Parts: sequence; structure tokens; C-alpha cells
Amino acid sequence: MIIIGAGAAGLCAAILLGRKGVKVTLLEQNDRIGKKILVSGNGKCNITNRHITDARFHSQNKNFVQKVLKGYDFTSVEAFFHSIGLVLTEGKEGKMFPFSMQASSVVALLRYAAEEADVDIVCQCQVTHIVHENSNFHLQTSLGDFSDSHLLIASGSLAAPKLGGSNAGYLFAQKLGHSLIPRHPALVQLCSEEKWTKSCAGVKLPALATLYANKEPVIQKEGDILFTNYGISGLAILDISREASLRLAQFDYCELSLDLMPSFSKEQLSNLLLSNVNKQSEKPVSLWLQGFIHQKLIPQILNTSKCRAVTEKMLNRKEIGKLVYALKNLKLGISETRGFEHAEVATGGINTTEIDPVSMASKQIPNLYFAGEVVDVDGDRGGFNFHFAWISAMRVAEAVVSNEKTAK
Repeated sequence: MIIIGAGAAGLCAAILLGRKGVKVTLLEQNDRIGKKILVSGNGKCNITNRHITDARFHSQNKNFVQKVLKGYDFTSVEAFFHSIGLVLTEGKEGKMFPFSMQASSVVALLRYAAEEADVDIVCQCQVTHIVHENSNFHLQTSLGDFSDSHLLIASGSLAAPKLGGSNAGYLFAQKLGHSLIPRHPALVQLCSEEKWTKSCAGVKLPALATLYANKEPVIQKEGDILFTNYGISGLAILDISREASLRLAQFDYCELSLDLMPSFSKEQLSNLLLSNVNKQSEKPVSLWLQGFIHQKLIPQILNTSKCRAVTEKMLNRKEIGKLVYALKNLKLGISETRGFEHAEVATGGINTTEIDPVSMASKQIPNLYFAGEVVDVDGDRGGFNFHFAWISAMRVAEAVVSNEKTAK
């Protein structure tokens, strides 16, 4: 088998196939394998998640995801990594990491396991053309021609082009007769044309973020947000970004409503602020607010609230109500995402109605397989995208070996 792409899916499939005696040639366009793995999880590599459910994955064909996941949970991935000598440890929200907390450990052990399984790894090899004829796949590459009876396309998505992300796998699949679902950036930061975020750049705080498109609420997530020169980032924003990306493809503009004090109800926050008002104080309201919120945010809170109180003693229930509303409903217009260049994954990909979910084999061409992010499946933040890469590769390996045994 020839495998295009030495990322998570390609490496996993190569190792499992090589161990079963399948002669594998693994082609990688980068100068080394696993580049995306190396930078994942801030260099710690969030390998998978203990809590795998189909609700954490997205596709236009949800039945496909359910069938791929069936029988391949967290323990399947744990067993694979145990087999290459990697011990996992659990972090927050069920995230699983290598015990070393180093992504480099993951790549090093994957490479050793692939070499031990006699996988022929060819780096800096750009595939330029694929033809299927006489039951073989013929590949033209920057390092010459390759041919074999089986082909696995595991070349990833458009996300993170600096790490090798490209549309090559999509184009190869399309030329081989497959259709594509539109691709959009996901797990990506959001941009705003509003200038006030620049003055708040660097401010990070827990918040509840709600995305609105066409004035309708779309999705709500709680977590850290980070104001930046280009707009907004943070875990809550990454979690919202998939839906923002899809809506921005339909509408020119989306809006975020940010609750900067999600641990307080409106009533609780009103009571808190009122209880801290000194009716004798001449303290400027802008200074008084520093007791509750980051000073960089105060000009925007005052501007949004239209609070008329200038000094602390002028604050009454009505003016406090205006401030509370602004603190719990700070609006930020979103004009675009930061694109595939900064995205961790991409939505869309090869249409999964044309792929067998049990084997990950093409329904169009015999002995053609797909694994990982190149297909129309993307997961939530927290190790879910890697999980799909590993298990889709496992399905390919199991199917190929089973078919070979049947043929013999």
C-alpha cells in the first residue's frame, strides 16, 4: 500500500499494516513526519479524549461518524499507544496526553514503530498526479513514480499550511471520482473591525460567549476569552469558531455577546455593585469600576452602557442597571475568521456518503481508502480530531489485512 501523508492517520495506518506484513510506502511532502503532531496542544499533544461520543464530531453525514466510532473508543487508542511504548495521562475535561507531556515523544515513538514495521518513509515527496488503471494506482511525484495495488489518502486538510496543510488530498479524491463538501476554517480565532479591541489587547478573562448570526443566537460557550489586535481569541472563541466560520460563509457579519461576569446573575451582580457604592464618594466611576473589571475594558463598558454617573455618589439602581447590562452583554461584531493559516482544523472534505464507514474504503474505486481530516469529519477541541485520525486509520488497516487474508 502507498500512503499519502505522514501525519497522525498515515503513521498509525502504516504501523498497523506494516506489523501485519503489508509492504507500506509512506509519502510525506514535509522534510519530516508528524509536523502537526509536534505543535499540537502547545507542544504537549492532546492525543485523544477519555469521553468519546459522536456528539463531539461534526459532519454533513452524522450516521457515518456514529458507524466509524462504533467499537473504537478511548481504550482502542490507548492500546495502540501502549503498543508503541507511550503511556498516557489525563488532564482537564478528559484530555489525554503523553506522560512526558511532550509531543516530540509521540512523533519519536511513532517513527520508531514505523521503521520497526519496515515502513518505507519518503519525506520531501510531493505527489503531483494519480492515475488508477489496471487495478493499480500510479503516482507521479517530485521524487519519481510510485505504483501499488492499494492507496490510502491521509493528507489532511487546508488548515495550517505552514505545517503542510493543503488541498492536495481533496483534489486527488475529486479526480478519482469523489465529490467534496465545502471547507471552512475551524478552531480558529475571530476578527473584528471594531477598534476598541486593540486598546484591550492582552486582556484575558473567563466569559460566556454567545454567537449571533442574522440576529439569531447560534451557539453559546463558556471559557477564557482573549482580546487581541485583530479581534478575539481564547478557548471559548475556538469552541464557537466552527459555527462562526459556517455563518460567515452565508452572512457578511456575525456578532458576539460577551458576558464578562458569567458566575453572577444580573440580580447578584446588581446587588454586588450597589453594595459597594459609597454615596459620599467623589471617586470617578471609571476608577470605581477598577474594583470589578480590567481597566482596559472600562472605556468600552462606559461607552456601551451610556451610564450618566460621573462620580461614585451619582450611582443609583438605574445607572448600576446600565453597567450590569453592559458587563453581561458586551457586543463585538465579527467580520471574518483568521483563516486556514491559523486554523487547527477544517470543516468539510471528501463526501462521506461515498465512503464505507467500516473500512474507510471508497465506494467508487476498489482498494482506495481515506483516513483523518481529509474526509468530511471534524471534532471539537480536546483531542477529538486526533481520535478520529487514529481510529479511521485503524479501520483501514483492519480492512486491508482482512481483505488480504480473504483473497489468500
